[in-house]
Amino acid sequence: MFQPLPLFIGLRYSGARAHRFFVSFITWVSLLGVAVGVAALIVILSVMNGFESELRSRLLALSAPVRLSAPDDPARDWESMAPGVAAVPGVKAAEPYAELQVLAVRQPEMLPLLLRAAGAAMRAELADLLVEGDVRALDQPQSIIVGRQVAEQLGVAVGDPFTLLVPTVTGGELPEARLREFTVGAIFEAGLQEHDGTLAFATPATLLELGAARSGSVGLAVQVPDALAAPQIAARIRATLAAGTVVSDWTGEHASYFRAIRIEKTMMALILLLVVGVAAFNIVAMLVMVVTDKRTDIAILRTLGAEPGTMARVFIVQGLIIGWAGVIAGVLLGLAIAMNVDPILGFLGAVFGLQLFDSDVYYITQVPSELHWMDVLLVALSALLVTALATVYPARRAAATPPAEALRYE
Repeated sequence: MFQPLPLFIGLRYSGARAHRFFVSFITWVSLLGVAVGVAALIVILSVMNGFESELRSRLLALSAPVRLSAPDDPARDWESMAPGVAAVPGVKAAEPYAELQVLAVRQPEMLPLLLRAAGAAMRAELADLLVEGDVRALDQPQSIIVGRQVAEQLGVAVGDPFTLLVPTVTGGELPEARLREFTVGAIFEAGLQEHDGTLAFATPATLLELGAARSGSVGLAVQVPDALAAPQIAARIRATLAAGTVVSDWTGEHASYFRAIRIEKTMMALILLLVVGVAAFNIVAMLVMVVTDKRTDIAILRTLGAEPGTMARVFIVQGLIIGWAGVIAGVLLGLAIAMNVDPILGFLGAVFGLQLFDSDVYYITQVPSELHWMDVLLVALSALLVTALATVYPARRAAATPPAEALRYE
């Protein structure tokens, strides 16, 4: 017999075949419940991470991670500031940008649009989202790129003309509307209503000509290699600039999107953790029945000199073996599914004739999955803690078993 004694006896009880059928059944149900709960947690969190990453990439495809503006100084020379900003550590590139609210008119439809300047970096991103036309169409005069929903609502295709009504302010600070004819050079689709139904792109020169410096907003668009580091890089840029310059990053501009995703992830994790909790209650029930079944063994060991704490640790070991075996099995199953979500869904779709994301309805036709090892670690540790807590009550009950009472009726 090896030491320590609680580990030896706990292992013997865990591997014993003499348990009653009901006890053995609950043991396997408990182990399976822990495994399923842990696996579900890992898979769901990975899919939520995938959707968050997909949303982030689509949001940043049509806007800069960091932007600089000066509302109180519309005449600022951003072109001369760009090299200095580009020299800040972590900055990939900096180029002027402009935005202007306009009204697209094509009888009988009228649609408000946000006209945004497309510099070199923005053109590269737009090229990956085009469904019709070519991004080089912007090199042609009076040509702009519109979202797919904008094109559908206006009833235009590539090459069709339409009119932009541009609100401006005269020298006497009086509002004035200008009409300009444009041609649809290309159509993009980002898969987001906020972009596909409200955005259009033109050259920076076109925006300045339309009066973006007076009626819209101008500044610098800053590209960074790692979008997640944008807040830190924005802070560095802010430290190098004079007062009056507003530095914003995408995490603030789109905070509502990612706050909603974080809330959903938290709630899903808590709900699925209840599955592990139910399995933990099964472990409690199983260990209580084992303690009742082993009252004679407990009494004999106590009369031979075993301390109450020793008996408590025996059943803690048995419960931990069951719970942790379920956690390990759940982690392995969750990793296997999370790394192969799309092939598994494809196989199930082929077998049962199901189509989870119809391409006619959804822009995203595949289930993205992004495995974060920190999530896996937190899930495993949470499940280990829950199963460890499940052993406390049965262990204390075993420690409190009086030897004389247990042997009296044997």
